Amino acid sequence: MNRFPLVTLVLSFAVGAACAGVKPNPAETGGHGGSASGTGGGPPITSGGGTGGSGPTGTGNCNNLECLQTMCMVGTCTVPACGELEGPKTTLSGVIYDPAGNVPLYNVAVYIPNKALDAVPEGLSCQQCNGTASGQPIASALTDSTGHFTMDNPPVGTNIPMVIQVGKWRREVTIPSISRCTDNVITDVDLTRLPRNQSEGHLPQIAFTTGHSDAIECLLRKIGISDSEFTNDAGGGRVHMYWGGDLTGPTNGGAGANALASGAPFASAATLWGSPTKLANYDIMILSCEGSQYTSAKAPYLGNIKQFADRGGRIFDDHLHFNWISQGLPPWPATADWIGVGTDLGDVTGLVDTTFAKGATFSDWLSTVGASTTKGQIPIVMAQHSVSAAYPPASQQWIYTSSPTASVQYLDFNTPVEAAAANQCGRVVFTDIHVSAASGDTSHPETPFPTGCTSTTRSPQELALEFIFFDLASCVQNVFDPPIPPIIVP
Repeated sequence: MNRFPLVTLVLSFAVGAACAGVKPNPAETGGHGGSASGTGGGPPITSGGGTGGSGPTGTGNCNNLECLQTMCMVGTCTVPACGELEGPKTTLSGVIYDPAGNVPLYNVAVYIPNKALDAVPEGLSCQQCNGTASGQPIASALTDSTGHFTMDNPPVGTNIPMVIQVGKWRREVTIPSISRCTDNVITDVDLTRLPRNQSEGHLPQIAFTTGHSDAIECLLRKIGISDSEFTNDAGGGRVHMYWGGDLTGPTNGGAGANALASGAPFASAATLWGSPTKLANYDIMILSCEGSQYTSAKAPYLGNIKQFADRGGRIFDDHLHFNWISQGLPPWPATADWIGVGTDLGDVTGLVDTTFAKGATFSDWLSTVGASTTKGQIPIVMAQHSVSAAYPPASQQWIYTSSPTASVQYLDFNTPVEAAAANQCGRVVFTDIHVSAASGDTSHPETPFPTGCTSTTRSPQELALEFIFFDLASCVQNVFDPPIPPIIVP
């Protein structure tokens, strides 16, 4: 949401005010041809990117890495100054993957910063898709439905920093070399994946409540999050785990895994849901199905959960956690036709709604990763039936069924639902798809995490939920609007 050896083509180039927005590097005034001393020619590529031994600190009209952006010749003029004629360009390309390095991702921002990155804000914040990014990007791109990106006009040189980001997932890597006037293809997957742990980059802070009817925590491991990042709420990991269910105890009705294999116990989900202050520490809350709605256990916390989402939080509601929506505060119950606990649908063919841009891309992505063998369709094992229809524009369906009955298997809505789109900061996802139904993974009090995670492959419905997970983590926008790449700072 994810190639060939680098070849240097030595071509003449021009710099200056006519270079259509590319700022001239004062060190390049020696003409063309180049020498290591910087006399009698243009810029040879040196460590740190610079010419004649001078690094990209910047003087005149350029600063830092933007001094290393160059033009390529087409006949007697430069691209793009002569209208993007056919000819060589300097590009950087590759495929961005999930932290495991296995599944390509859509709508991931890739960019070259021109200054040090600011820290990623911790806790609840309003992340809207406005194209802004830390570090003053000078070249940027977004990944497509195959995870591929092509970035125009990156700086030329060695050891060039590159940022990979979706929402609060962020990793900065170093590209060993970028040559000018050719496509520089990154083939090292370890340079084009999201971070697995805090030593590699920034991960969102996730609150996770377990339930004995699903095992979404096992999918997070398959996505590639390191086991060290799964801790209880007293630990320093980026995934804090709690036990849910009827809240009468860690081994009672509905509770899933209640401790780590190391013996560290989880706290009750009541300690999370009951404290707006505690909730505000998290970016995402994932609620794994507990086998029942446990309406009375959740009722005291409905206001806190809505407030979390309205302030910018992201919520992943798995199956019977629809209770937070259908029994939630207005206008949440009016987002869809919530029928309650309907008859299980069994193994069905899910249909992808392609009437909106992201839905069409989702359909393409499912084909890319092998989750769909027939475009626009996905096999679902043991589908549930909790909602019959989404109600646009309040909510949008992504996966639905028409047989044996009409149902919605995945929908989402931005929050506050009652606010104008420009003022919406959070998102809620609902899915009637259990990942454990196809994987065989389990979550029970007698199976401390991660001992219940036994499968290593990803089913089609797990792949679909991986797309949903990273889309949930991304910046908030209307699903009908095209994604916005990071804005290049002039």
